[in-house]
Amino acid sequence: MNDLSPNTVTVPNDWDRRGLPAWTYHSQALFDLERTHVFLNHWQVACHVNDVPHTGDWRTFDLLGERAMIVRGQDGVVRAFHNLCRHRGARVVDGMAGSCKGALVCPFHGWVYNLDGSLRGAARPETFGDFDRKKFGLKPVEMDIWNGFVFIRFLPGPQPSVAECLQPYAEDFAGFRSEGLLPVGNHGYWGKTPVNWKSVCDVDNEGYHVALAHPSLQELYGRTYTDIFLENGLFQSKATYGDRPGRLWSVKNYVKMSPLQEWLPKPLQRAWNYYGMFPNTVFIFTPESVQFYAEIPISVNETWMSFNGYRQPDETRQTRAARYLAARIDRHTSAEDQQLTIWSNESMKSTAFDDFHLSDLEFGVRQHHDKMRRLLPVMRLAEGPPEDQIAALNAELSCQTLDGV
Repeated sequence: MNDLSPNTVTVPNDWDRRGLPAWTYHSQALFDLERTHVFLNHWQVACHVNDVPHTGDWRTFDLLGERAMIVRGQDGVVRAFHNLCRHRGARVVDGMAGSCKGALVCPFHGWVYNLDGSLRGAARPETFGDFDRKKFGLKPVEMDIWNGFVFIRFLPGPQPSVAECLQPYAEDFAGFRSEGLLPVGNHGYWGKTPVNWKSVCDVDNEGYHVALAHPSLQELYGRTYTDIFLENGLFQSKATYGDRPGRLWSVKNYVKMSPLQEWLPKPLQRAWNYYGMFPNTVFIFTPESVQFYAEIPISVNETWMSFNGYRQPDETRQTRAARYLAARIDRHTSAEDQQLTIWSNESMKSTAFDDFHLSDLEFGVRQHHDKMRRLLPVMRLAEGPPEDQIAALNAELSCQTLDGV
């Protein structure tokens, strides 16, 4: 997608600049609808195939009451299952990642599962009467692998395959050899933020704030930063660096240390690229590394920020140093963004808040909001309905939309 113009979607002159109404950021009833219609039925990136490189390696992914595990089988195939024993529902594996020798053993009562999810046997099978173990294998979770990244979704949803969803990014992902990336061990969570997940996305989906709010990024790439407005829930930002030495320690040394990766396509050799995927995922490509992060909602007013980092297999010492410096810059940026999300989210409760007034440079925020309104038309209402009526109103408005009203 290197030849795209800065604005693939033309920003209309008379577009509605108000954004979502404040009530949508603090409604428990709406959050319950988002769980089903926004998160569980849309693709979530869970890991990379090289996070589970060997037979028996596994990783977990939890989302709003659902639990998944990704495991590599004896046949080398990566599969996804509900992390839920068919006996009493215990976690078959516990923690973020691990490995097992030949089988998965539930720690509650010792039911044993093969790595392909089939039930090998239950403890004391004679106590279960007429028991057909073929009917009690682990339940699969829908999974798709694209350019090495493993995506899952817990419910059927409106998105096509990941390859079709992310087709505009295919050239860049292939150019970065993303299938061969190796994890760098800094997987986990930045921390829990006391905000609604949409407040995080509102910051992520625009670069208007970069110049003032992110001194390191501004010094690194300044006016070269560009947001690219795509359709279907995709959003790209890109910037180039190297034409200024930098004064801040991390930036100055990053520009100095970052080696030219001649194997990369030229547009990626001196660039930071951000690739957004609806509803909550962003990939960051720098010449030294790749990471993805996601806003994982915990409750209506709490969000985990998860992240996973990767490197090229032939990394040199100089590249490793540049990757460290890039990560340092990114940590500063993340902390700055966290404060912005808190201010934005708490303002939604103020009687003085009179809606957003978005700049053309924040059209990505509007696109994300429009996507949410299409999925949950009750969000079109300027005033929040009574909590006990939100689900019914949304169902009614959804029917009207389907009927062309």
